[in-house]
Amino acid sequence: MEENKETPVFKTIIIDNIKYKTTLTKKFMARKSYEPIDFNKVYSFIPGTVRKVFVKEGAKVKQGAQLLELEAMKMVNNITAPVDGIVTKINVKSGDLVSKSVLLVEMN
Repeated sequence: MEENKETPVFKTIIIDNIKYKTTLTKKFMARKSYEPIDFNKVYSFIPGTVRKVFVKEGAKVKQGAQLLELEAMKMVNNITAPVDGIVTKINVKSGDLVSKSVLLVEMN
């Protein structure tokens, strides 16, 4: 019996100005690429329920200003503005159930 083996594909990577030839796993090739943090987008850090939204679209906010309240595990978490800016879009309303990493507020 003859097995169907794929020929390995070698990639060249450079680390500290030294070239290496290596094969890359499928898991490595399917990884999510790195994106720098965008401080103008506010995400939920925990699943919960939006209790109150304190700002409206178009509002100017300062760093640390309260944007909304998120209730999770019987605790109220105040979500604040990470930077100064203008609220361009609010993606949730009071009473919404959100999971972790949901985009709540966009700023500019």
